[in-house]
Amino acid sequence: MSTRIAFLKGHGTENDFVIVPDPENALDLPPAAVAALCDRRAGLGGDGLLHVVRSAAHPEARGMAAEAEWFMDYRNGDGSVAEMCGNGVRVFARYLQHAGHVTEGDLAVATRGGVKTVHIAKNGDVTVGMGRALLPAGDIEVSVGEREWPARNVNMGNPHAVAFVADLDHAGDLYAPPSHAPAGAYPDGVNVEFVVDRGPRHVAMRVHERGSGETRSCGTGACAVAVATARRDGLDPEATGTPATYTVDVPGGTLVITERPDGEIEMTGPAVIVAEGEFDSAWLEGVLA
Repeated sequence: MSTRIAFLKGHGTENDFVIVPDPENALDLPPAAVAALCDRRAGLGGDGLLHVVRSAAHPEARGMAAEAEWFMDYRNGDGSVAEMCGNGVRVFARYLQHAGHVTEGDLAVATRGGVKTVHIAKNGDVTVGMGRALLPAGDIEVSVGEREWPARNVNMGNPHAVAFVADLDHAGDLYAPPSHAPAGAYPDGVNVEFVVDRGPRHVAMRVHERGSGETRSCGTGACAVAVATARRDGLDPEATGTPATYTVDVPGGTLVITERPDGEIEMTGPAVIVAEGEFDSAWLEGVLA
């Protein structure tokens, strides 16, 4: 017998997600099911899927349940599991508010990248504490077609290669992952950001997200870009004791990224719930058959 399964759609600077509320972790969502739901022609469509589960009900999050009631079980659009998604956390928090689980103010969200602090402001913006950036040593290069650039290796709980370019069009269509070297630098794949300057502490970027292709926005990518740009500009808040704030334009809007002297990175931007409905479990079973 088929059942009706609730879902919502939401986006953060047009990085869009299928949201599946499942507090007790009762749904089986294998990679093929996630990919089918995220399919933009035959499914609901999204860059990724936010599986909303109580931390105590999920084996990967039980250890964080004392700090955060809710776990963002995030999946890429191809069904693969990801450690973190910055825009996803903002949309996840907006869903919790929409569903009446939380109100304006502070909350904590468990992710595979650790517990993230979130603030829902009265004006609708959501700020996420994204943790510290790690800057692994070693030279990285990325390439698209005949063009090649040096890149900064930044880890935000997931891996990023940040390349500064003369023109964002030089990144090509970004359907396929840009090449990187050395080949073993990112054994699980990498998110690649291409960056141009727009003004003082103001940049614009395009991104190929691992497992999703080019997306309209990437929260962890915007954080990685802000850190890489700060270091390029000779700014290190931990050394100077002064926060560094950058405005990062993405194709879907604008994010504001602040790196504090204690190393914590805060990302502020919008998060919107655009629709909600139900899908038939029989449809999904038929896709997977």
